[in-house]
Amino acid sequence: MSPTMASKQAEQLRQDGNTYFKKDRLGAAIDAYTEAIALCPDVPVYWTNRALCHRKRNDWARVEEDCRRAIQLDHYSVKAYYMLGLALLQKKEYAKGVIELEKALDHGRAAKPRGYMVEEIWQELAKAKYLLWEQESTKRSWELRNLKEACEAALRDASEKEGFVDETHLSALDQLKALNLVFEKAEEDDTPTEVPDYLCCKITLDILRDPVITPSGVTYERAVILDHLQTVGKFDPITRKSLHPSQLVPNLAIKEAVRAYLERHGWAYRMD
Repeated sequence: MSPTMASKQAEQLRQDGNTYFKKDRLGAAIDAYTEAIALCPDVPVYWTNRALCHRKRNDWARVEEDCRRAIQLDHYSVKAYYMLGLALLQKKEYAKGVIELEKALDHGRAAKPRGYMVEEIWQELAKAKYLLWEQESTKRSWELRNLKEACEAALRDASEKEGFVDETHLSALDQLKALNLVFEKAEEDDTPTEVPDYLCCKITLDILRDPVITPSGVTYERAVILDHLQTVGKFDPITRKSLHPSQLVPNLAIKEAVRAYLERHGWAYRMD
């Protein structure tokens, strides 16, 4: 079969697979995509389409396999990175899953900032990062508790020894109080509080993800302010001044501040 004929037949099989998928005939869809892959193995969309079928079947091992192949063929495949990230999360490989979801988010924002997949990817990324924080926070808490108990025991043992004199002339009780303050400080980053206002969108009050700033100096979430400009009116909702999408500029300083804050306070990823 000539390459042209093979390509044409493969494309028809892809369309057939899409039809089967919409009718929830996953087995038939997988067969169609598999035949398309056999004819044209270097077309990434055939691999991601089949991966989507495997995802609906919760066959995450095959999802991972197909997505890795799709990424080899297309390093900018948003769907491939996204589903690969989900597959890794299913294996509880949270750190690796987060990396792939971040790639999906970056490529998604570059291709279509207001696309439905960007929001969907962010939701999954936030959940993954929260799970990762929860896992690491539990480990840190356990380690701190054990260390604190060991330090307290050592101080008590030392204070009971004959002739014990502390170099700083603090009593054993004062040392224990100081020790408690040290460990309380160490636990602060893992203790949920309120996210600072300057890191939150002025419309939704949610922590910013992709912040943009207006000529008036107000920072909003990009998708939220664009939706406002399209559905409500071409004006800044805070200052009420005229505003057009072309006037929005990425607020890189706030974006970095949010990144640094979330790096220290993973609990802020929690989606209520």
